[in-house]
Amino acid sequence: MEKREANERIKRTDAGKNKKDVRPDGKKKDAGRAGVPERKQKSLCPVSKKCGGCQLLDMPYSQQLTLKKKQLEETLKGICKVQTVIGMEQPFHYRNKVHAVFDRDRRGNIISGIYQENTHIVVPVEKCLIEDEKADEIIGTIRGMLKSFKIRTYDEDTGYGLLRHVLIRKGFQSGEIMVVLVTASPVFPSKNNFIKALREKHPEITTIVQNINGRGTSMVLGDREQVLYGKGYITDQLCGCTFRISSKSFYQVNPVQTEKLYNLAIELAGLTGKETVLDAYCGIGTIGIIASRKAGQVIGVELNQDAVRDAVNNAKLNQISNIRFYCNDAGRFMVNMAERGDRADVVIMDPPRSGSTEEFMDSIKKMGADKLVYISCNPETLARDLRYMKKLGYRVDGNAVGVDMFAETYHVETVCLLSNRKSKPDTHVDLTLDMEDYYRIKDQEKTVK
Repeated sequence: MEKREANERIKRTDAGKNKKDVRPDGKKKDAGRAGVPERKQKSLCPVSKKCGGCQLLDMPYSQQLTLKKKQLEETLKGICKVQTVIGMEQPFHYRNKVHAVFDRDRRGNIISGIYQENTHIVVPVEKCLIEDEKADEIIGTIRGMLKSFKIRTYDEDTGYGLLRHVLIRKGFQSGEIMVVLVTASPVFPSKNNFIKALREKHPEITTIVQNINGRGTSMVLGDREQVLYGKGYITDQLCGCTFRISSKSFYQVNPVQTEKLYNLAIELAGLTGKETVLDAYCGIGTIGIIASRKAGQVIGVELNQDAVRDAVNNAKLNQISNIRFYCNDAGRFMVNMAERGDRADVVIMDPPRSGSTEEFMDSIKKMGADKLVYISCNPETLARDLRYMKKLGYRVDGNAVGVDMFAETYHVETVCLLSNRKSKPDTHVDLTLDMEDYYRIKDQEKTVK
C-alpha cells in the first residue's frame, strides 16, 4: 500500500444534500441567478490547468458529491446500490502529506511545486488549496533559504545538484511536523547551520530527516535516511489510537475522512468480540489496531517489511495484545491458513488502485471467511472484484457507501460488505442507515466517554 502513496502525485451529507458550497475564504460560490447565464469565473487556483490535480476545484462541492455518487452508481450498476457519498465540512487544506519537487525556471530562479500532469516539467506552486497550509509555508521557507546557503537544486538532465524534493507530514491531532529533505547525495554542506536556521523560522517542526535518493528514477524517496533533528518520526491519533508515522509509512492523507471510513468499515464487520479478523494489505496496522478493540483476535498481513515493523511498534504503542503481524503475501498467507485448517471469520481488505487479484480472492473462499469488508480507492477495480467474488459465492450485503477522501478531485473511496451465501441468514446487514443520524450518534458516544 505504501507504493501507491509514497510517489503519487464528512458535516455529514447524503451525496451533498444541504451542503454549503463554500470557497476557501468561507464565501459561498456564485451559482448564478435564475434565468441569467453564469459568467465564466476565474479559477480558484492559478495553476489548476497545468497541474491537473484538482479536476473538480471550480465545481460547487455539493455538485462534486452528486457527480461522484452518480459515477459510483454507474460503475456498480447491476452489482449493488450506492447509499451515499459522505462529504466534508471543509473540503480544503485537508492533505496532511505534502510533496514538493525543486527545480529552476528558465531565468535560473529556484522554484518548487509539482510536475505538470504526465510530464516532468515543474509547475511552481506557492499555495495549494488542498494541502496543509503550514506545510506550504515551510516549503516556501526552504525555497527562500537555498540561495543564501548555496544549495543547488537537482537537475534531472545533468545529474548535478543536491536538493530534489521536500516532503512534509503533519499529525492532524498531535500537530507534530516532519520535514524530509530528499537529496541526491549524502553530502549536505552547512547541514547543521541549515537545520538550525530552519528550526528558528519554524519552531513547530518536531523532526527533520534527510533521505538520500541518488537514483535516476521517478521514485521520490530513496532507501537510505539519516535523522538530522528529533526522533525521525511523528505520531498522530486516529479513531482513539496512536500511530507512529515515518517518512515512508502509508498513512491516509485525509485524517478527518479516514476516521469516518474506518469506523464505517468496522461497523459493517459487525464484530462481537469473538471473531478472528484478518487485515489484508494492512500497511502500518491502522485498521487492524482499531478493529482489535472489538475483535477476539486480529491478524495483519503486509508484504512491505518496513510497514510491518511500523505496525508492530504501533501495536506496542497502543498496548494491543490480541494482534499479530506477518510479512507475507496476503493471498499465499490465507491459502496456507486454509491448508492448516485455520480460518478467519472476517477479512478486511484495502488494496491499491489496481485492486485485488484472483489468487487473493480465491484464498478468501478457500479459508471460508464469512464476511469480507472491501475498502476501495478505485471504483472500476472494485466492480471487477465484486463480480469475481459473486462467482465464488459472496454477495454484497446492503449498499456501497462512498467516502470523499479526496475533495476537489475525481477520486472517491468506497466501502461495502460481502457475505458468504453459505453463512447464517442473520449475518445480513442492511446498510440503509441515515448518515446524519449515524455520525450524530457517534459524536454523542464520544461525548459520553
